[in-house]
Amino acid sequence: NVSLSVQTGEHVTLTGRTGAGKSTLFKLLLGLLMTTVISILAIVNPYVSGLIVDDVIQGGQLELLTKLVVILLLVTAVRGILRFFYQVIFETCSQGVLYDMRDSVYRRLLTEDFSFYSKKKTGDLMSRQTGDMDAIRHFVAYIIYAVYENLLLFGFALFMIFTVNVKLALCMLVVLPFTALTTYRQSKAVRPTFQRIRDRFSSLNAFVQENVSGNRVVKAFAKEDFELEKFNKENDAYMEAQLSSSDVWMKYLPIFEVLSYVLNVVLLLYGGWMVIRGEMTIGNLVTVNGYLWMLNAPLRMAGWWVNDIHRFITSVEKIYTTYVEEPLVKMPPVPKNRRHMDGDVTFKDVSYTADDEDIVKNISFSVKKGQTVGILGSTGAGKSTIMNLLCRFVDATSGEVLVDGINVKDWNLYDLRDNIGMAMQDIFLFSDTIEGNIAYGRPDCSFEEIRQAAIMADANHFIKKMPDGYDTIVGERGVGLSGGQKQRISLARALLKKPSILILDDTTSAVDMETESYIQDQLKKLDGQCTIFVIAYRISSIKDADLILVMDNGRIIEHGTHQELLAQKGYYASAFYHQYGELPSEEEQAEYLKRAAERRD
Repeated sequence: NVSLSVQTGEHVTLTGRTGAGKSTLFKLLLGLLMTTVISILAIVNPYVSGLIVDDVIQGGQLELLTKLVVILLLVTAVRGILRFFYQVIFETCSQGVLYDMRDSVYRRLLTEDFSFYSKKKTGDLMSRQTGDMDAIRHFVAYIIYAVYENLLLFGFALFMIFTVNVKLALCMLVVLPFTALTTYRQSKAVRPTFQRIRDRFSSLNAFVQENVSGNRVVKAFAKEDFELEKFNKENDAYMEAQLSSSDVWMKYLPIFEVLSYVLNVVLLLYGGWMVIRGEMTIGNLVTVNGYLWMLNAPLRMAGWWVNDIHRFITSVEKIYTTYVEEPLVKMPPVPKNRRHMDGDVTFKDVSYTADDEDIVKNISFSVKKGQTVGILGSTGAGKSTIMNLLCRFVDATSGEVLVDGINVKDWNLYDLRDNIGMAMQDIFLFSDTIEGNIAYGRPDCSFEEIRQAAIMADANHFIKKMPDGYDTIVGERGVGLSGGQKQRISLARALLKKPSILILDDTTSAVDMETESYIQDQLKKLDGQCTIFVIAYRISSIKDADLILVMDNGRIIEHGTHQELLAQKGYYASAFYHQYGELPSEEEQAEYLKRAAERRD
């Protein structure tokens, strides 16, 4: 689904890798063709060596020596040149495959929804982009041509030995059933060990990432020794998984070595005996000896290749399971597109259930363009969930969420979210400049627009006091800034978008009352320009809203203006009196407690 909007006078440049997949496939086929040529040429030198022994040394045909030596040198040179080029080709292809896979997987990750990330660990996802990808790169760069070349060498060598002496070739064939059986048994034993290795590696990655991100908590509670002990357990588990895999090939690799040496014994004993009896010439023996390495190499390396192939298969499976996981929130087949929305919002009997738990139930309200809506309620009442439904981070289980009279499920996802500015409860700042963080939603805006957004969010004054001002680099997730400073930068980022709908999810909880009052005055300047949703625990943040929704246990239990809710003497009135210190009478307190008990029931 490609969406593109271009205005008159704008210039658009499209870049990309043209036919990258076809190009990589062509290079792989070319590399395999070179490998085939090299394998065919490998049978020449042993054959020529046998001719030198029989025809030149024993036959006395010295005039053939120069010609045969030239052939040896020429074949060796051609094989060396082709080997260099095909190794370069396969390495280039591996990097191309790695690039394309990382790009595809990352693009897929960007399309996943909240439910996907709530179930996945960051370190586990990172291992897909690092260790698993590298296993695939190694397979493409080395294992493909190594296995293919050695299978060709083994087949060609065996064929040539049959042309020299059938009896000797049949004796050597006896080794093959034992090799095949050993390869099968090793393959069957080693596969689950690689699954455990990838699982333990992902778990180790996830643990390290989590502790690096949470280093402040670790230090605050002086739990370094405790975390080190947990890390050692993860590290030991990963090492044990690696060693269990090593135990498998330690068991089978000696067998492959013995089987490869059996061929030498067969050649020396049976081949020598046949030369003594006159059934073979010494030149034939030299020729077969020249082919022997072509039989030994595949037998000796079979165990290693089985390991690498299963490492590749395991990595592909783990990447594939991540890649094919479909997001629950998808772009509609025929989306409604609009660059700028009005901001009318309607919830019609909306309910949302997750993991068999009712998060919000039967939510209904309507907001006109330019109005301000305050949402109040206890922790876990479903306030943020309502905003997630509006942004379509999750889809309603039943009912309809409408923006400008159109169900959000029918809107183009990018148009919908591009029209919504959101200062989230969980503030995330990138490792970038303050200017870059504020301009994240509109990277092409002017600096003056950035400064005005910062002024509205009451952030300009503390930004100017920083050593590099707006060019100050903030640490990962805003490390180095106070909670209030991060909230104001997040608010400036949302305001700069000039959205049709502005969502402030507990945005001023970490600022003082004076700053909150200033921000509210600035937001009043947006009156009529956009619809504003304010989620807060402070009555002062929402008392001037056009509509206040009071939520409890996933339901709207009260709604109205500030004065209307005070007159109802319910949850809102109780919260107001407690926050402002004006305690109700004993009769009113008893009524509040009674209503609270009824809600809990």
